[in-house]
Amino acid sequence: MPDDIKALSAQLAQDPASLVFLRLGELLRQRGQLDAAHRVALTGLERHPHLADAHDLYARVLADKRDYERAFDEWDMALRIAPGHLGALKGLAFLYFKVGDVAQARAHLEAALRAAPDDASLVQAVTLVRGGQAAAAASELAKERTPPPPLTPAAAHAPLEESRVFAGLEGAQEGLLLLDASGRVLGGALRDPGGHDVSEPVAAYLAGVSQEAGRSAKLLGLGTWTGLSAEGRQGHVHLAQPTRDALLLVVRDRSVPMGRLAIIAQRAAQAAHRWLEQQA
Repeated sequence: MPDDIKALSAQLAQDPASLVFLRLGELLRQRGQLDAAHRVALTGLERHPHLADAHDLYARVLADKRDYERAFDEWDMALRIAPGHLGALKGLAFLYFKVGDVAQARAHLEAALRAAPDDASLVQAVTLVRGGQAAAAASELAKERTPPPPLTPAAAHAPLEESRVFAGLEGAQEGLLLLDASGRVLGGALRDPGGHDVSEPVAAYLAGVSQEAGRSAKLLGLGTWTGLSAEGRQGHVHLAQPTRDALLLVVRDRSVPMGRLAIIAQRAAQAAHRWLEQQA
């Protein structure tokens, strides 16, 4: 699956208007990478606002994030665009069960069953709710909506300890974040001023930045981009590209000069490049 995500991310980067975002967003959702899935789904929806499947994907991500009110709106919109949309009908049935409206849940389940009479889970859920076993029916339907459990490091290729990628580098234990093109954290970690880990949301936000930077540099006639720096009130950041399919973000407080930050980033990028080559 990681290879699928990488391939789909590359396709989407080449053609941002492609519908491949539907498959990419769903794979990320199934992996439990909800921040990355949210960004992919929302960006796709902004490009395809009249596509029912785009609203359905966004709703599924919102439901996994327990944002049920917005998920309801998205599934409702999917049905307005495409009456009888299976995913929207099942999603709304799930939400109606959540609020205890069994009648509406049953109505949506039966409509979904008419659209997909061979769907075994729907057959089971409708049978249960018709038999007065609403709780059991809701449980059957919820199997699709339950966020996936955390994957083991071996299965998920979870973020690696900083020392394995950035061993021996200045500040190797903090302020370094390595991610792939889909926004998946590969190594390092970032924390906000309050000490909270913000690695995943930052990585999800940065997904696709290298392609945008490349396009901007080309339009401006600047050639191939090698790094981006920015100053903030609380600190400085530097973004580098260890490989074509990876990004490295370095964060330091204002006591570190921008020139020094660029050197730190260059060394970290070299270490990340070596590590990525070993994994290939």
